[in-house]
Formats: sequence, C-alpha cells, structure tokens
Amino acid sequence: MTSRERVLTALNHHEPDRVPIDCGAMRSTGIQAIAYNRLKAHLGVTTGQTCVFDVIQQLAEPESWYLDQFRIDAVNAGREFPGTRWQDWTLPDGSPCLMPAYVGLTRKGDDWYACTAEGRPVARMIAGSTYFSQAIHPFSDDDWANRLQEITRDMSASVCWGALPEPMYEAGLTDANLARVRDHLKGLRQRHDRAVMIAFGANLFEWASYLRRMDNFLVDLAAEPAQAEALLDKLVEVHLAGLDALLPAVGDYVDVIQLGDDLGTQQGPFFSPELFRRIFKPRYQVITRHIKRLKPHIKIFLHCCGGVYPLIPDLIEAGFEILNPVQIAAKDMEPARLKKEFGKDITFWGGGCDTQTILPRSTPQEVKDHVRRNIDTFAPGGGFVFCQVHNILAEVPPENIVAMYEAAME
Repeated sequence: MTSRERVLTALNHHEPDRVPIDCGAMRSTGIQAIAYNRLKAHLGVTTGQTCVFDVIQQLAEPESWYLDQFRIDAVNAGREFPGTRWQDWTLPDGSPCLMPAYVGLTRKGDDWYACTAEGRPVARMIAGSTYFSQAIHPFSDDDWANRLQEITRDMSASVCWGALPEPMYEAGLTDANLARVRDHLKGLRQRHDRAVMIAFGANLFEWASYLRRMDNFLVDLAAEPAQAEALLDKLVEVHLAGLDALLPAVGDYVDVIQLGDDLGTQQGPFFSPELFRRIFKPRYQVITRHIKRLKPHIKIFLHCCGGVYPLIPDLIEAGFEILNPVQIAAKDMEPARLKKEFGKDITFWGGGCDTQTILPRSTPQEVKDHVRRNIDTFAPGGGFVFCQVHNILAEVPPENIVAMYEAAME
C-alpha cells in the first residue's frame, strides 16, 4: 500500500497493511521545534533547517528524513509551500530555527511578542515558556454585540490565530493565492504518496472565546444566549464563505479537512450535552453538510481536546468522521471504552501515546509498552491512525520519541 492508500483504508474502517502514522499533518499532531532540534542532535542529523510553520506553538515542519525514518503517512497541505519567506530566530533553549518572515518578533524585557506585518503585537511568550499566548480579545468589551459586522477584520487582524496563520494562508483566500495553493497541492501529490490534510478550523466555541475571552463567552452561553448565538451564527456565515472559496479551488487534491474546537477539560465537557445539542450541534451540521456538498470525498476531521466522551455520539451525528487528539488521560476516555462504543462510527486519529505523563516522564521501554497496548486496542478493524496525544513538547527526551515510533512501526 502507498501511504495515502493506507490512511484512506483506515479511515474507511478497514485494516491496512500496517497502522498509519502521522506527525505534523495538522497543528496538534506535531513536534515543537526545541524537541525537533534535540531529536536531530540525538540521531546525528546535520542536514536541513528547522522551519517553524506554527509560530504560536513553535512547531517544526517535519523534514523528509523525518517522514521517511518514522514512516509518516500523512502531511499538512502547507508543507514546503513555495515562496515562503523565512527569518532566523533563536528558540527559548538557544537552538536555531527559521520563522516566517511576515511575523515581527520583538523582545520587551524578558518577554517576546509576535506582531503582525503592520507591527501590532497579538501574542506574547513569557519568560520560561516555549509558546506564545493570545494577547488581544477584541470583543471583550460591553459593546461587542454592536460590532459583529467587523468580525472578519478582527479575526484576521487582532486574534493571533488568524493574524499569524500558516505560511500557506499568509496571502489569504484570494483568487491569486488559491491558484498558488492549487498548483502547490498538485505538485505535492506528485512528490509524495502520502495523504494530504488541509487546515481550515471552522471553530465555533474557540473562535467565540478568542474574540470574547473564554470566561466572558461561557457566561454569555448561560446569561445572554441570544447574543451568544448571534455571534456563533456570524461565525458560521464566515466559515461557509471560506469553504466556498477554498474547496472548489483545491479540494480535488485534499483527502482530509481539519476542523477544530476544544470542547473539553480534563474532567469533562465545558458545558452540558443538552446545551451542546441545542446551540452547537446544529451549527456544526450546517458546516459539515456544506463540506460534503462541495467535496463529498473529503473526510472531516475534528480536533477536540479533553474529556469529551459524553459528546461523541452527537459529534458523530453532527457529521464528524475523525476525532483527534483522543485525550486518553482525560475522564472517561479509556481506549477500550472508546473503541468498543464508537470504533465503528468514527476514526480515532491519535490516542497512541499519552503526552501528559508517559511520553515526557517514562522510560523508553515504558513508552513502548504503552504504545503497544494502545495500538492493540485501537487498530483492529481499522478506524485508527497512530499519533501521540497532541504535540510532542520541548521537554520530551529524544529517546522516548524514537521508542514511540519504533513501537508504532512494529
């Protein structure tokens, strides 16, 4: 099987020749640049450069040697995007990397700020951290509901997740840039036999929280539901317009579209299943059905952190076909339970290795044993793509990264 055939077989709930493996096909299955540099040093890899495609989380774009050595079967649509301009930067541990040149990186005291091309600081990295945090919540004031018509401007100019996009989206969803993306994806198909995932997001809860601030929006859901739903409806409108521009132009060269909304905490969902069904589920259905109308072949991937077990039946009914990161250390997210109850209806893309305790703190042998148990649970019957739970963070020993992949490749 080719890598692409292997992934598609698993997504169609059949067993491929081996378990498909991912690292870096989207912003939550990757590896932080510090860990990447340490891994290269551990393996004696001296070629290439560490390019950070996600500025906020400081994620490295896995180079060809990484994809080949660890048998990675899926890639991000934006990898190797032509014309990307880079600038030298030094990571918090002192090791070198390249950052997108359109991001301004300035230091004030012990903190770093990431700025838009216009010089506006939209994210901050405090001393001792290895990632940036959102600095501006443009709808956090009392007058926000009267400015909904300005939402697209604020999403792209004030919120770091929109203002500091992947390099592929730097020029936006203009006709000219979409033509460049289409040509790039055609070439990516020719250069790789791997499955291609494109990031779109279409976040509802998260975008509302980015704009309003999470505490404000959680209060809105309970105390001002009409205003909360007006904001969500505007977001749906924005997302549908984006899909109308993106998918007709590039969808023929994409296998998976990545949507995302972190709906859970370590102990369970942010809100009750009843609220989810009333407010979020019908709006997700509008988005997923629109994707299928535009490009029926594309599989719909939802990145959703936390203990979301109570919501999974509704997520399936809402049209999501793939769940990530499968946070197996959260409440009610035990692998055997998930596979038994939902394994025929949704693909688990993740859950292969716990990143909270096992990957950073265990011995290589303990990592291997843990990975083998999870694969033995998730892999039978297909519907599983191996990936660690969320990104490989800076503190993970390189020996444990190697052990994880060795177990996955067995």
